[in-house]
Amino acid sequence: MEIQILDKVFVPYILEEEIQTRLQTVAKQMMQDLGGETPVFTGVLNGSFMVLSDLMKYYENPCEISFVKMASYEGTQSTNEVKQLIGLDVDVTDKTVVIVEDIVDTGNTIEVLEQLFNRYKIKGLRIATLFFKPEAYTKQIKMDYVGFEITNKFIVGYGLDYNKQGRNLPAIYQIK
Repeated sequence: MEIQILDKVFVPYILEEEIQTRLQTVAKQMMQDLGGETPVFTGVLNGSFMVLSDLMKYYENPCEISFVKMASYEGTQSTNEVKQLIGLDVDVTDKTVVIVEDIVDTGNTIEVLEQLFNRYKIKGLRIATLFFKPEAYTKQIKMDYVGFEITNKFIVGYGLDYNKQGRNLPAIYQIK
């Protein structure tokens, strides 16, 4: 079923059930990889709020949770300029940080976050994203956990927005 958000039409792309199943799998892999550590999961706002919330429901080991707010989009286009808007509120010294993104396309935000966290004396850095667009990715930073590799089309829902709308949709819709 098509939906309209503002001036754009979107079609169903990834169902809510598929997202939840994939997040369970990713959480299990993280629990194996991170073993006895207490990682700091750092969600990138605004988009990652649903991803991090649901991922943490499946992650059963001890952890800490924090958020940073970054901005790089206007409408459906990346501005290619990333601004940090809200900083980290926990001590990450000697801890493994897992950056949790809703989507990685160009990689600009991830690059800025990697530089930000490299200023601290962290034990290690891992990158988790629910959606990854390999066609659009321009950086060399490895993605440690990827929910779905998708084509380079604009998507909305499950935390992702189009001009501040659509974040509340439980599934993913692709621009028609």
